[in-house]
Amino acid sequence: MNKYYDTALAERFLKYVAFDTQSDPHSTTRPSTPGQLVFAEYLAEELNAIGLTDVSLDGNGCIIATLPPTPSSRDGVPVIGFIAHLDTSPDMPGCHVRPRIVRYTGGDILLNDEQNISLSPDTTPELNGYAGQELVVTDGSTLLGADDKAGIAATVSAMAFLTTHPDIPHGKVRIAFTPDEETGRGMDCFDVERFGCEWAYTVDGGEIGELEYENFNAAAARITIAGRNVHPGHAKGRMINSALAAMELDSLLPARQRPEYTDGYEGFYHLTHISGSVEKTTLEYLVRDHDSRLFEDKKRHLLNAVQQLNAKYPGSTTLEIRDQYRNMRTMLDSRMDIVELAARAMLAVGVTPRIKPVRGGTDGARLSFAGLPCPNIFAGGLNFHSRYEFLPLHSLQKSMETVIQIIKTV
Repeated sequence: MNKYYDTALAERFLKYVAFDTQSDPHSTTRPSTPGQLVFAEYLAEELNAIGLTDVSLDGNGCIIATLPPTPSSRDGVPVIGFIAHLDTSPDMPGCHVRPRIVRYTGGDILLNDEQNISLSPDTTPELNGYAGQELVVTDGSTLLGADDKAGIAATVSAMAFLTTHPDIPHGKVRIAFTPDEETGRGMDCFDVERFGCEWAYTVDGGEIGELEYENFNAAAARITIAGRNVHPGHAKGRMINSALAAMELDSLLPARQRPEYTDGYEGFYHLTHISGSVEKTTLEYLVRDHDSRLFEDKKRHLLNAVQQLNAKYPGSTTLEIRDQYRNMRTMLDSRMDIVELAARAMLAVGVTPRIKPVRGGTDGARLSFAGLPCPNIFAGGLNFHSRYEFLPLHSLQKSMETVIQIIKTV
């Protein structure tokens, strides 16, 4: 392995980001977009080629495969798994990704000269910690896709390494690559019993060293406001402008409980989409909180805001709210041994564990509630879901080494 990163690992990641796998929260198909299935078919062929067994790809776009135990493996080694997701976020274009590797020497990184887009330590102070390292960046017109193609690349490369090093004893390992994590529907058709693991790890975290066993409680809300459009010259006492009513509704939510004002364990309301006119306006929110009581309070506050608007404009406003996932800490407090195992593996490969709450979601949350304890480990990327996303290749390397070390340690 290269001192900083393995060239084959980097090439694998660069190949993966060429696949357009952006998911679609409004689709009713599984997977939600055809590009995810194209990528899944490619990965299934690759997993067969590197020597994994029982490689299967179902119609929902879920891949499951096995790294068989080595003959020298001791008896009673538990079967463990590693999971990463195929899709990229719908928040930013994910087609025609043009990545490049730059050696970071400090200051701004010019991503796109024509559009004057730069990645700067002024807005991303974490950059300062990667001086002297090679980073994969975008051209500023798309996201990169390290969330979670870095996790897939680290996992596949770990499997390839172990199949070519049969002298390293290990038990049976299962891997799964699943669709639609970004829409919250990735686990709808995942068969935990068929996966057959005692526990697993999602390789879907961010910066190097991240190790997570708690996440947000999450819901998605859609609010529709019906207005009344009449000629503006004769509107007095008649017109109801739904776009302005939408602004009223948003003003009823706590301004300091938005993503840009919160950190750590603080929850938020996130207005992700608004569209409309005088006649009709739709708002879409993400509702998040680590604390289950505060999470329910947030949903009630949203309902109260809708009721206040209906009191002013009778029958105008409807609310649809859908729970997405819950805080996996509820299920993992009794399995801190597997969190500690991952922490020891990181230390063994020279990485300092950074145990922190996920300020987002993870398929591991739903899996943990389905009976498969599933903490989350880092894949190395930063600035997910944005044109400023980047991946330090040294961090990707350490993610792969952490996966290998966990397997060796079990």
